[in-house]
Amino acid sequence: MGLLLPFYCCYLYLTSQYFPIIMWHKEVVIMLKLIFHGHACFSITDGTYNLIIDPFLKGNPLADVQAQEVNPTHILLTHGHADHLGDALEIAARTAALIIAPNELALYLGHKGVKTVAMHIGGSRRFPFGRIKLTPAWHSSAIIQGQEIIYTGAPCGYLIEIQDETIYHAGDTGLFGDMQLIGARSQLDLALLPIGDNYVMGPEDALIAAEMLGAKVTIPMHYDTFPLIEQDPYLFVDNLSKKGLKGQVLKPGQEYVIKD
Repeated sequence: MGLLLPFYCCYLYLTSQYFPIIMWHKEVVIMLKLIFHGHACFSITDGTYNLIIDPFLKGNPLADVQAQEVNPTHILLTHGHADHLGDALEIAARTAALIIAPNELALYLGHKGVKTVAMHIGGSRRFPFGRIKLTPAWHSSAIIQGQEIIYTGAPCGYLIEIQDETIYHAGDTGLFGDMQLIGARSQLDLALLPIGDNYVMGPEDALIAAEMLGAKVTIPMHYDTFPLIEQDPYLFVDNLSKKGLKGQVLKPGQEYVIKD
């Protein structure tokens, strides 16, 4: 034992010095989660970056948070209608969050003094949190102030790549055939689809959209905020399951863990 003692002491020293370093450099995967805030508003956070999509909070009877309670690093806007543009200007002015939006809407908001990045349909761009690509959305886009209608360009959807996961937020849209192409080119982990009808797809068309997209999980949105768009999201999810697809209803404030 006397001969082995120096070697044993050396082993203890090296272990105490370097084992913590080895453990420190072990890859750490931060939880990636989605939070529904009612209507078409979602937060996506990876622990470092916090994205919020279409922050319609004031005036949203389903919202679980107030505009002054959110602290995003990035704000994604699908179009200029009040129930999607929502509180983006106020939030961006308070937090210095970067607004990502279709070109004309981004320019309009930039003139109001907030930081914006202008993009357009088919274009993609890398950000510190990952990659964004704009997709078509069959809808319209304008800011309506009294009798004045301010055109804010084409509406869009978003493909959001973050932590090797891909999330599709369809924006306000009707059903269109290129959803098949979106699903074929992207392995979608989540698809967020409107089901409210009248202004957007109804549940029947959204079901076809979900089949074309082939996402691992489909989450309905844009329903029940107003009487005109009242729908049964649980029936929609049940019909998804009959097609062999997985759906998930989120209540405002409810989290969905994408990666843990």
